[in-house]
Amino acid sequence: MSKEPVDVLIIGAGASGAAIAWSLLETRMQIVCLEQGGRVHDKDFPSRREDYELARYAEFSCDPNVRGLPEDYPINVADSCIAPVNFNGVGGSTINFLGHWPRMKPSDFKAFTLDGVASDWPIDYATLEPFYAMNDRNTGVSGLAGNPAYPPYDPPHPPIPIGKLGQTLAHGFNELGWHWWPSDVAILSKDVDGRQKCVNAGTCDLGCAAGAKGGSNFTYWPVLEQAGVELRTRSRVREILVDEHSGLATGVLYHDADGQLQRQDAELVIVACNGIGTPRLLLNSTSRLFPDGLANRSGMVGRNLMFHPLKGVSGVFDEPMEGHKGPMACSILSQEFYETDPSRDFVRGYGLHSGRSTTPMTFALGGYGIDRPIPWGQAHRQVMDDIYPYLASLTIVTEDLPEEHNCVTLDSELTDSDGIPAPKIHYRLSDNTRRMLAHGEARATEVLWAAGAREVLAKPDGEVWWRAGWHQMGTCRMGDDPESSVVNGWGRSHDVRNLFIVDGSTFVTAGAVNPTSTIQALALYIGDSIKRNMATLFD
Repeated sequence: MSKEPVDVLIIGAGASGAAIAWSLLETRMQIVCLEQGGRVHDKDFPSRREDYELARYAEFSCDPNVRGLPEDYPINVADSCIAPVNFNGVGGSTINFLGHWPRMKPSDFKAFTLDGVASDWPIDYATLEPFYAMNDRNTGVSGLAGNPAYPPYDPPHPPIPIGKLGQTLAHGFNELGWHWWPSDVAILSKDVDGRQKCVNAGTCDLGCAAGAKGGSNFTYWPVLEQAGVELRTRSRVREILVDEHSGLATGVLYHDADGQLQRQDAELVIVACNGIGTPRLLLNSTSRLFPDGLANRSGMVGRNLMFHPLKGVSGVFDEPMEGHKGPMACSILSQEFYETDPSRDFVRGYGLHSGRSTTPMTFALGGYGIDRPIPWGQAHRQVMDDIYPYLASLTIVTEDLPEEHNCVTLDSELTDSDGIPAPKIHYRLSDNTRRMLAHGEARATEVLWAAGAREVLAKPDGEVWWRAGWHQMGTCRMGDDPESSVVNGWGRSHDVRNLFIVDGSTFVTAGAVNPTSTIQALALYIGDSIKRNMATLFD
């Protein structure tokens, strides 16, 4: 069945889809957004239940292969040391992300110029800065102005307290003379516009019942629907259609909530399906003009997949660290080792990120399934009594450089519930990343000893965390050269003039910080660019 044509069709109702819809509101164009998941109402968040921890291993797992809900698509991870994780629904992964909100740094946009690796972005930090600020206001970001690691900017709300755990680790950084700063967070430190401030429940990944966390389900979507944007849930796009004469995208085929195939035509198609879902959709959208996938004449769709490989190091202290008090991932961040240093045996750098403790059952089972469960029996009791309350940890968040062999393809056998081919991930750590992780583990250990730890714990096998694939970047990257990139510097496909991509797949490099702030700033920038170029948009 074919629907009436619309002006703008956005695929995906997560962070970037919501942000660009907001940017385009002032055009008064008719906007429809298709989201393969449903609405998760705050009354249904696991964080409201007494058995909330169980949801991390079932219907609210960050891993779609564990959740296995009809709106999820399976991901073949047999050829990867990191599993991609996500969430499908209105708000996307901002429903269960942890709200850590650093910006990329000016140097992140100039990796080739500065360090001779990867490529420079076709835009820079200064171009994005006003959109970072705009998005911080829309999202409700809390933080402390004056961070010497960045050009000046002022978060709109006061910082979240770093807690006893953060103060203890900050002492270690001070002893060594190394940079640290309270984390910017997409979590309210005070009541704003009907949203409640953080109540320190520590269940950020299970839906913020207070509404303090700045997921786009709480920030952008109420405004968008009030303004008339049509949001169709349980609507999974199968392929993007293209006119063989004009070469323009004409709309999409999608499966509705009953599995019936529908057609939606549009003048402008915007893809916001993240670094795995976007290449999957483009690769599945084949035609005579694009036999290898839509917008893929360069062969770059799906290539250069980047994550942020992670390792953790924990210190055991003499006093309880009160890690349960406060939002899970948000305390302090050090960027002492963020930039390239010629004296080190790797290029680029990493951050040392202090979060807080997981809840008891989650800790006992090994975090998010990324470590091994603690022993059972008498040893179990000893760990829970003598180690768990006294822990403070640092996570090494490394920059992942783009490599073409790290990629997303379509699986030849595995499909989702509508029969659409599932993505297959091919990914391996580079030697540069391994050296970076080893250096970071050693520096984190130094901090913990300097902070007063009586024991330092780390995984002995050198493995990275398994379910560390929150940040999916690079698979449809920006660039000025159509031979080596998929979209131009404002998100428009080189091959299809009315097709735009606004999610993390457009990243040229990954930086060493959580990407959501930059993803949404980019979406706002692309929306602004569309408006500025409206008269000649399809030229």
